Amino acid sequence: MFSTKGRYALRVMIDLAEQHSDEYIPLKDVAERQDISKKYLEIIAKELVNGKLLEGASGKHGGYRLVRKPSEYSVGEIIELMEGSIAPVACLAKDAAPCPKEKKCKTISMWREFYTLEHSFFFNKTLEDLVNS
Repeated sequence: MFSTKGRYALRVMIDLAEQHSDEYIPLKDVAERQDISKKYLEIIAKELVNGKLLEGASGKHGGYRLVRKPSEYSVGEIIELMEGSIAPVACLAKDAAPCPKEKKCKTISMWREFYTLEHSFFFNKTLEDLVNS
């Protein structure tokens, strides 16, 4: 299950993409349009900036903007930045240590199959797809 942080991050990214602007968009405007607390969005936006998905600027004409075109963002990268690995079990997570029980594990093939489907779904869907849906 994805948290509000992950879901709201997608909403922020979609909102910024819908503005079709190279200008910085004030976070208060995004918060208003999305009906989300500006304070909570500040936390989310900071993580998106740290993850290099957004650029931020302060000052009179400050705000946030996308770093790339909406078609160049996968939903998966946004979700994983905010939520961590989407792997269904720890042994399939990126950089996981080899599992000593893997050879005897009766469920690993099922988890691999599910992860392949899940990963493909989220990483083949773009921000642009969501904007246009």
